[in-house]
Amino acid sequence: MKYRRRPEVLAPAGNLQGLKTAVDYGADAVYCGGKAFGMRSAPRNLSLEDFREGAAYAHERGARVYVTLNILPRNSEVRQIERYIADLADTGIDALIVSDMGIMMMAKRIAPGLELHVSTQAGVTNYGAANALAELGASRVVLAREMDVQAVRDIRANIPDTLDIETFVHGSMCMAFSGRCLISNYLTGRDGNHGECAQPCRWKYSLVEEKRPGQVFPLEETHEGTYLFNSQDMNMMEHLDDLIDSGATSLKIEGRSKSAYYVAAMTNAYKTAVNAYMVQRGFEDEDGNELRPFRDRVLRPGERAQDIDSDFCDDSLAAARDSIMAHADDAFAGLPDAAVDAPAPGQMIDGEAGLTMAGVNRPQTAAAPAPAHVKAQAPDLNSNRSARRQLDISDVPESDFEHARVVPAPKVELPQWLHEEPYKVAHRDYSTGFYYPERKVTQNTDRSSYFRDWLVVGEVLDWADGRVTLKSRNKIEAGQEVEFLLPGQAPLVYIVPQGGFLNEAGEPVEAINNPAHVFSMPLPQPVPVNVAIRSRTRKPTLKA
Repeated sequence: MKYRRRPEVLAPAGNLQGLKTAVDYGADAVYCGGKAFGMRSAPRNLSLEDFREGAAYAHERGARVYVTLNILPRNSEVRQIERYIADLADTGIDALIVSDMGIMMMAKRIAPGLELHVSTQAGVTNYGAANALAELGASRVVLAREMDVQAVRDIRANIPDTLDIETFVHGSMCMAFSGRCLISNYLTGRDGNHGECAQPCRWKYSLVEEKRPGQVFPLEETHEGTYLFNSQDMNMMEHLDDLIDSGATSLKIEGRSKSAYYVAAMTNAYKTAVNAYMVQRGFEDEDGNELRPFRDRVLRPGERAQDIDSDFCDDSLAAARDSIMAHADDAFAGLPDAAVDAPAPGQMIDGEAGLTMAGVNRPQTAAAPAPAHVKAQAPDLNSNRSARRQLDISDVPESDFEHARVVPAPKVELPQWLHEEPYKVAHRDYSTGFYYPERKVTQNTDRSSYFRDWLVVGEVLDWADGRVTLKSRNKIEAGQEVEFLLPGQAPLVYIVPQGGFLNEAGEPVEAINNPAHVFSMPLPQPVPVNVAIRSRTRKPTLKA
């Protein structure tokens, strides 16, 4: 078996600064797009020269760079893409993220030294597709966002260990969850598949009756209209142990259009959470030294629990199904969300356990021993259909599929500041996406704005002799509590002292109150260059 060194934290970058920021804050790899043929708007993306510089910067610090080439190309673009792949191969990047089969074969021929990662656009939802793509040369599949955690387990158990599984863990979600949406094309002529999406899923909608064209009816009882397709953001911070235990090898943060601060904060948070996982699962010590090889906790066919963890035997796995498996067969069945009451932490209910944390309900596998192989019971799809629409399924073979087991382990405990970190960037209401079918992602139909409880007030330019020099972004005054976003650790919380503010000329000033200017103030603890300084807003706002 190929054992991986550790789970990968994969961060976004919309430009060269974002790439370097992600690496500085601990990203194991960064994904970014070029000026063409990616699915995010081109002006903020990277040039070929940026890729050269970015790849060199990342490699010097032990990180890697992946480039998105995941559009569905038109005939007129095929030869352009051939030339572009050849250019990219000379920049030092490590992998191409593709979705089109023609581009995949083209890249394999033109740039055999680059890894091929199959994008979520390809809609990989099963191990058969993953294995076929591996045979064609893929080293990684990015699973469709519709997948639940049990599906990740089942795919991991039935694909080569050399094939990576990449899953999303944080950020905005598209209403077309595998990303292939044509609403923007239809309504605006802006091609979402070519990085120009106008995000009509976030627009405000009202109802108009055909014969009353001037009469607008809100779809809800509000004068503000409603937002039909406005999906919640994803936040899997509380559940990383579930995903890693279940075989996800790369944890992807969404946000190539987001700010450098967002990239820094979320990369730092998820990398620190993975570090906690590695220590608490016994793979590394506190200094990051390897104690034993990393691997997930999924049982492959023919494996025993003892092969993964000597503290378990096969009998202990047969006690109960965990909450994840209990709801797995509802994932794609079109059934309504299950009415699940959250038990108290550690409480068992019919072989299931749950835990409510940070506003989301977390299925807790730690309290419930993981299941023995249990035959999947296909949901009764006819139960919700009228007699006229009953399906004739007499020719459909009975399923003999067995879900993959996971050897249980204690829940990974994260420090409180990590639970709070996702709420210190602009965000919509959070959910866990489709990972837990009994609690699916929903839409916020009353707004499309972001919550903003924190804002960046400055950026560190230098520290020397007990003073920090910074470029201001927002007001800083005496008595204000600020945080310095430090790589690899909790933020430094600091109460700004009375007096001591100097402008760029060294002249005393009452407060830092002039954006984009240089100031300095006392700070006894050294801090690195380029770290963000943030502060809680006086009044939380919805950011348009």
